[in-house]
Amino acid sequence: MNPNWLMVFPDKLRHLLLKLPPSIFTKLEEIRIREGRPLEVNTGGRFYFLTAEGGITRDAGAAFRTDKQDSKHLLDLITNHSMYTMEEELRRGFITIAGGHRIGLAGRTVLSGGKVEYIRDISGFNIRIAREVCGAADPVLPQLLDFKQNSVLHTLILSPPQHGKTTLIRDLARQISSGTWGHPEARWPGLKVAIVDERSEIAGSMNGVPSYNVGPRTDVMDGCPKAEGMMMMIRSMSPEVMVVDEIGRPEDAEALAEALHAGVRVIATAHGSGIDDLSSRPALSRLLQSGFFQMYVVLRRSDQGLSFRLWDGKRRGVPLHNPGMKGREADA
Repeated sequence: MNPNWLMVFPDKLRHLLLKLPPSIFTKLEEIRIREGRPLEVNTGGRFYFLTAEGGITRDAGAAFRTDKQDSKHLLDLITNHSMYTMEEELRRGFITIAGGHRIGLAGRTVLSGGKVEYIRDISGFNIRIAREVCGAADPVLPQLLDFKQNSVLHTLILSPPQHGKTTLIRDLARQISSGTWGHPEARWPGLKVAIVDERSEIAGSMNGVPSYNVGPRTDVMDGCPKAEGMMMMIRSMSPEVMVVDEIGRPEDAEALAEALHAGVRVIATAHGSGIDDLSSRPALSRLLQSGFFQMYVVLRRSDQGLSFRLWDGKRRGVPLHNPGMKGREADA
């Protein structure tokens, strides 16, 4: 059965993608379409161009090139032939489709009052393919437990783009909501979880209903700016744990502080290759200096797979050991 994200591609491009070797197709992470330039796919941290026969090459001169009609047809399918209903998404520069797959857009911006009103003449597309990996949080969750409060620690997860942050917090939400703690001494039931899903990537909601398994006690605020969504969830859904992706603005930091005062535990992500990167970002630097986060998780991706490194709130290294994994080193 073809994955649902294939349906946004015009027939010509879809048939090319289906000719890819299974070892490439099943692990696709990004498909980049740039009008008049080579069709590119990314998988496992490596990139390839597609040929007109559906093969792969690193030679841009031998690659298939999309044209203006391909871009127009693709945009029609992405927006379901209704551009005006996507005005907010076009202003933000991406559209999220069913399944949590995010399509980044590039083109010419139209400004109003010095701010981006929308993007027109769209000629660049980046289809980022989301995948649900149940168990992705197994190596990490036991280190995030707060046994004094029968809860989890305030945690910030860091990595560069496309290193697995969203996949990890999606599974953390599922396990925390389910009470699947992965530790023999953690016997409390699942907690009420609130996901603020500004980009519709964590839960992959369609018409407000999550398409991913985010747990039985999880509520999702979909398509809402993070800071506002966090405040709405605190007021209306009385969560015990808040899960939010890609924080970084001053209003995000203020909302996180409000969650702390309301007794809500927070699991958040941010872009960065390590804790030191936070110092150059004012909002995150304040959270770092205030000691808000009690645990930091840094994801690193290599040819050997995904690995995790942990630091506590005082930035001391924490050994990664999962008692539920019988003492094995827990690298994904």
